[in-house]
Formats: sequence, structure tokens, C-alpha cells
Amino acid sequence: MSKLWSERLNTYLPISSWLPQYKADFFKWDIIAGITLGAFVLPESMAYATLAGLPPYFGIYCCLTGCLVFALFTSSKQLVVGPTSALSLMIGASLAVLSDGNATKWASLAGLTALLVGCICLLAFFLKLSSLVHYISESILLGFKAGAALTIISTQLPKLFGVEGGGRNFFLKISTLINHLPNANWTVFLFGMIALLILIAGDLILPGKPISLLLVIASILVISNSHLVERGLQITGEIPKGLPSFSKPSLGLKEIDGVLDLAIACFLMGYIETISAAKTFAAKNNYTVDPRQELISMGAANIATAFTSAYVVSGGLSQTTVNDKSGAKSPMSLIFCSLTLAAILLYLTGFLKNLPEVILGVIVLHAVSSLIKIKEMRKLYTLSKLEFGIAMTALFGVLFFGILKGVLVAAILALVLLIRRTAHPVVSRLGKIKGTSLYSDISRHPDNMITDQILVLRVESSILYFNAEYVHERIIAWIRDAGNNAELLVLDLSASPYLDVEGSKMLVNLSRQLLSQKVTLRVVEALSKVRDILRVQGMEAIVGKISRKVSIDDAIQEFRSETKNDSN
Repeated sequence: MSKLWSERLNTYLPISSWLPQYKADFFKWDIIAGITLGAFVLPESMAYATLAGLPPYFGIYCCLTGCLVFALFTSSKQLVVGPTSALSLMIGASLAVLSDGNATKWASLAGLTALLVGCICLLAFFLKLSSLVHYISESILLGFKAGAALTIISTQLPKLFGVEGGGRNFFLKISTLINHLPNANWTVFLFGMIALLILIAGDLILPGKPISLLLVIASILVISNSHLVERGLQITGEIPKGLPSFSKPSLGLKEIDGVLDLAIACFLMGYIETISAAKTFAAKNNYTVDPRQELISMGAANIATAFTSAYVVSGGLSQTTVNDKSGAKSPMSLIFCSLTLAAILLYLTGFLKNLPEVILGVIVLHAVSSLIKIKEMRKLYTLSKLEFGIAMTALFGVLFFGILKGVLVAAILALVLLIRRTAHPVVSRLGKIKGTSLYSDISRHPDNMITDQILVLRVESSILYFNAEYVHERIIAWIRDAGNNAELLVLDLSASPYLDVEGSKMLVNLSRQLLSQKVTLRVVEALSKVRDILRVQGMEAIVGKISRKVSIDDAIQEFRSETKNDSN
């Protein structure tokens, strides 16, 4: 019994497995990675918190608490959690309406959203719903990220120009910005542009280094030793000294109902971001991650942040890249990152109060620009016009309707197109490849051999209640095209992984219809579950045995042999 509990503990709490075997050689690399990571996420997390409409230090709390708890449960060695640009924008846009602009209620609802996300993660774990990640395609994500990046940029540009922003969507925000440009503060703009150029140059010259932290330090020193505040540069102000306090988020039914949709959306997008980053670096470092286990790690991290004045966290590609490049060997780097942030909150908050808000805006602008992947969009357009259209739907859906509705519109469109494609599956005619006993599609290989009296058809889809009639029509059409010559129909079901009750009834009725027309039907290459349902429906009594051992060529040779014997 103790062995069983030990195995379960190691499964659900991976740190209990890897920590006792922790190698001394890893310590140096993990502590370097942890400190470097702390320096990187400090300005980035503060910037994302402002994007969520929360005080900058909420972002630090997200990383401190989230990383510490995530390290206990994750199956990844390099994955880092924290606030992300997309989640922060979703939260900021939604809570602006739900909180009525009340800062206290805003913060409380942000914590409640994190709590609900954590609970949804754990529920998904127990219900084994880790495959949900596959319902949002890469094409949707490509468009979504580009749309989210443009939306985020539209919210940060007013900070760069030192003017008020506004507007419900991207286009209204840009329109508002243009109208306010005559009142732009060019001192703020110049300060911000210099900072942005430094970040861009830093990426080119010192890739992977915490340039944003150096920029934050330099800007604080400039503000502290100049009179630029008097020229309109806004600063973040006092940041509470010390570690985040334990506080329970609001749990009223009205509040839960208000943020439940937001929490579900954050869960889906956050989990997708988490698994994408985890798998990328697991493949790079030659190990595997458990997607289901990451539901626990993400759930635990969000529940922890909910009680420590923070908001929703998920795995992030940029933070994980920094962690990996800094040499992280285990989740211990996350613990060192949390300790680094804790030290900053205990001893350096007074230094951070003179941080210009435009710097946080510039950091966000620089970070989200990488989400617009022009090369990948061009490649997608070349590969599939349809999926490119879905990506563009996601992009413009986000721009017009916001992130929540934009992703929903794209996901619904993708499902509709998938159903439409499945509702009209290809029923191809096969011909014999010369010199072999194999058969393939004659539309792709017109030199294949065919016989007028024999039709070989392949249904290239599952046969379901909503496409069964269409499949029937296509089969009858092929028989009609053969005129009165068709004597044998060989139906290849190797490309039909599933057959529902309605589909099986259609095939039984088809077999009876063909029998009345004196056309012999043989079913070949059917998968096990398809064979099972056809047998239960009594189809073998009409068409003969449906065997996994009989190929197309076997069925044809058997028919010819029977026909020859009948003629003799």
C-alpha cells in the first residue's frame, strides 16, 4: 500500500520524484537561470499587469507565487508561468465592464477569475479533458495572436504619445488616438522611442539577455536625477514593500456568474499556451511532458495566485525561452526566480517607484510585436487558403469584437467548415495499379486499370447521420454512370474510422437496393468497430462475410471465380 501511495505521490507531485535525485551539478545552472529569469520577468510582469488594468506589482505577485507553486507540480523542466499579454488583455477588457471602474472590485474579480481558472483546470484533470487543447487549431491561434497583438498595441500607443486612449475595439482605439495626436506629449514620445530602439537593438546584439531590466534601471535613474516628471512623464508610484498577503477573493454567486465566461476563455487560451511552450522545450531537451499533469500544475498555480493579490497565470514562451537559454536544468530555477522576486519586494520597492509608465508600455509593445508572424501567415496561405481564411477570421474577429468573441467566432467557423467538409466526403473510384494487386484513386492516377462491370469505391470519411445520405447519393451516382454494366460493387471502408447507427442503416438499405438491381456488393478493409456494427445490423446475411482478411483484389477474384462457375 505504501508503495502505491508513493507512486501516486510521484505522479501527481513530481517534485517528490526529481528532488531526491537532484544533481549537485544542476544547482549552479538553476540558480543562474532563476536569477536571470527573475530579472527578465520583473519588468515584463509589471507591464502585463497594467495591461490587465491592475497595479504593476500584481504582475510580480503572479510570478512569485505562480512559479513557486508551479514548480511543485509541473512535469516540465524549463516551463515558466506568469501573466501573459493575451490573458492580461482579456482580463483588462472584461473587468473594465464588470467592475464599473472600481479599483477594489477590479482586483477582487481578477483574483476570483484566477480561482475559477484553477478550479476548471482541476475539474478538467479529473474528467480527463486534456485533449481540449486540440479543439483550437494552430491556424486559429496564428490569427488570434496577431489580432491580440494589434489590439494590445492599440491600447499601449496612447502611453507612448502621452495622450488618453479609448474605444471598444481596435479601430475605435486607433481613431481615438489619431484624434488626440495634436495633444501628444513629444517628451514622452521621444523618451519612449529611445527605450523601444534600445530593446530592439538589445535583441539583435544581446539576444536572450534581460535588456528590459537594464532599461528599467536606466529609466529610473534618469527620472530620479532629472525634472522629466514635470514635463509629463507619469511614474508608477509607490509599490507595497514586502511579500504579498493572503486574501480571499470575492466568492458571491453574482460575481462568479459574471466572470465564469472569462475564466473558461482564460483556461482554454492559457492551457494552450502552456502545453505549446512545454512541448516545444521538452522536444528541444529530449524529454516528454504529461499534458494532463499540467492541468494540475496550472490549476494549483492559479489557485495560489488567487489568494495572493494576483491574477491568472499560464505558461509563456518568452519566459521559458529565457529560462532555457540561461541553462535551467529543473523546476528548481522557478523556485530561485521566486526567491529573487521576493528579495526585490522586500528591499528594492523604493527604487521602483520612479519607473516611468511609458517604459512599461514600451516593454509591452516590444513583447507583443513578435506575436505577428507574417512569414507563417504567408506559408499558411500557400498551404491552405481555407485555413488562412480561418486565421484571418480570428484576426479580424479579435479586432472587431474583442478577444473573447473573436476567438469564439473563429472556433465556430472552423467547426462549421469541418462539419461541412465531413458532410460532403469524397467517394472516390479506385483502379488497379499496373503490375500489382493494389488499388488507388483513378482521378489522381488515370493510368490505373478499371473494368466497366466492376466498381471499386472508397468512402474517405466516417459515415455519420449527417453525411450518410450524401454518401448514398454518391455511390448511386457512380453506379448510374456505369449504366447497366455494373455487376460488382466493392466498397472499401479502410478510410472510414467510424460508422454510427444511421450510417450502418444506410449501408444495409444500400445492400438491399443493389440486391434488387442484381448488383453484388462486397465490403472490404473495414475496421473492427465498423465490422461489429454492420454484423449486428445483419448486413452479412445480405452481402456475405465481412472479413478483415479480404482485400479488394481478393473480393474481385472471388467474384470472377463465382461468375465463371455459374456460367459453367
